[in-house]
Amino acid sequence: MSHRTPDPETAAQPSPTAPAAPAADRAGHVERHGIDVIPASDRHGRPRELFWVWMSANVVYLYFVLGGVLVLLGLSLWEALAITVIGNLWWAAVGWLAVSGPASGTPSVAIMRAMFGVRGNRVFGGGLGVAIGLFYEIINIAVATLAANALLGLLGVPLPAGTEWIVLVVVAALSFMLSVYGHATILKLAPVFSAALAVAFVVLAVFVLGAADFSYTPAPMPVADHWAMVLLGYAIVASGPLSWGTGADYARYLPQHTSKRAVAWWTALGGFIPAVLIGSLGVIAATAIDMTDPQHTIGEIVPAWFTPIFLAIVALGSITNNVLVAYSTGLYAQGLGIRVSRAATVVITGVVATVLAGWFVFLAPSFLDTLNASLELSVTVLGPLVAVYAVDILLRRNRYDGVALSDERRTSPFWYSGGWFWPGTIAMVVATTVAVLMANTTLYVGPIAMALGGADLSAFAGPILGGAIYAALWLTTNPYRHPARRPAASAGTDVPAVPAVHDGITDAATSAARDLEVHA
Repeated sequence: MSHRTPDPETAAQPSPTAPAAPAADRAGHVERHGIDVIPASDRHGRPRELFWVWMSANVVYLYFVLGGVLVLLGLSLWEALAITVIGNLWWAAVGWLAVSGPASGTPSVAIMRAMFGVRGNRVFGGGLGVAIGLFYEIINIAVATLAANALLGLLGVPLPAGTEWIVLVVVAALSFMLSVYGHATILKLAPVFSAALAVAFVVLAVFVLGAADFSYTPAPMPVADHWAMVLLGYAIVASGPLSWGTGADYARYLPQHTSKRAVAWWTALGGFIPAVLIGSLGVIAATAIDMTDPQHTIGEIVPAWFTPIFLAIVALGSITNNVLVAYSTGLYAQGLGIRVSRAATVVITGVVATVLAGWFVFLAPSFLDTLNASLELSVTVLGPLVAVYAVDILLRRNRYDGVALSDERRTSPFWYSGGWFWPGTIAMVVATTVAVLMANTTLYVGPIAMALGGADLSAFAGPILGGAIYAALWLTTNPYRHPARRPAASAGTDVPAVPAVHDGITDAATSAARDLEVHA
């Protein structure tokens, strides 16, 4: 599918203070851009809009469950609350990654070509991105479906055999529909979803706090086992923000010279605040009810009239979270080299996720156990990936040429050696391998974790090793040492609007990439 971006002479022109939404990105219309670079004429918006985008996606039931899991691990109330805060400090990294969006005008998966090379990015950028994206789409569809089915049953709606599959399809369709419409529609609806979900969780907090046992004391356990559970809890909580290495996807429409500090802060706060508050609420609730299956036990501490509302916010929150997940997964799929529109990749990956979610909901022996184990293991690859990305922004001083990043040919400045950038590749392979060896989950215990008495250091070792190895190799092989590999400093270069085929990855764009190279 091909689209054409607005002509620069007729497109909506941004003002210095409040850039207007262009025709290519209007609420209620399918977004025209995908993995291509956003031209200057289509840049618009303010950094504070990012707060509502991230808040709407993170006022979710999942954090409530994860908070309860910390207590189920045997941690005390105050330990669990502390881990909830510390683990979510990774939202600062999500904010840092978002600053690369306005600088390049491209989504995260295109920017990562600078870290892994054109071909390497199809593995470590697009490949991992699609895999992680599908994983979270499956979780969201499954959680929303369970809540919706429970709500229908509570309301007395008859559910003949097979109806639960229809509910699953409807839930999936609702989230993927908004993702298909894209960026402007998400920005428009984000404050509405945020407000509705926040109000409901505030009411829930009143009931939870009223029933909480602040003197709760867990059963004693050996010191080694205790610290193993502390580290495991940290890994579970950290997996939330670490899964969002896609900050640039939602910031890339902002004008090129937008304040980096504002982009980072609004992005980080939009995720950190709801994650900490709702996670803490789950911790506190676990002192009063069994959080193994809170959708059923929540009725012990809330009045009967609120139970349907609780189930509704569980379903709605999972759907709103899935909107952002599906949007980024579609972009990641384009990063694999799939030559179809962003809207089409959202639909394709959505169908795959829906089928797999059906297995999780109706056939998996224990959804919660499967979820926990998967979240624990995801940190082993997400930590190094976020670290490499964050270090690259620092080393390049956030200077990315979006047009050059869109060039996938052998002449691309990001082709490097055979399409691979070895510092990024080596850093990911080594750091992920070590992190896996240090992991301790219900499905797998690494040999290093076993030798340490069960202590899971994967959430620490993975990011530290990944970032350190990448920085050392990058400085040793400095890709900017060769003039032909120095992309233009996009922080000071306006990118013209160009015809977009396959969402803008065109010969016109790639030819412009060579014209923008800086030759010393």
